[in-house]
Amino acid sequence: MDIERLSGLGLEPVLTTSELAEYLGVHVQAIYDLRAVGRGPAGIHVGREIRYRVSEVLSWMDALHDPVPSDRGR
Repeated sequence: MDIERLSGLGLEPVLTTSELAEYLGVHVQAIYDLRAVGRGPAGIHVGREIRYRVSEVLSWMDALHDPVPSDRGR
C-alpha cells in the first residue's frame, strides 16, 4: 500500500484485524472478543472483512488510558 499516494487522495490508512492484533501484541481472537462485548475499536465492514481506521484505533486507545494516581488520599 502506497501511504503517500493515499494521503494525497485524502484517504486514511486502515488496518486488518490481523494487523491490529499484531500491533497490540494480542491474538486476533482478542480483537473479536472485545468487539463482541462492545469494548473494541470501531471498524468498517468491507465485504466480509473488518478494517480499522488508524485514527479510530488511536482514539480508542486514548480512551483506555489509565489516569495517573493522585497522592491526595494520603
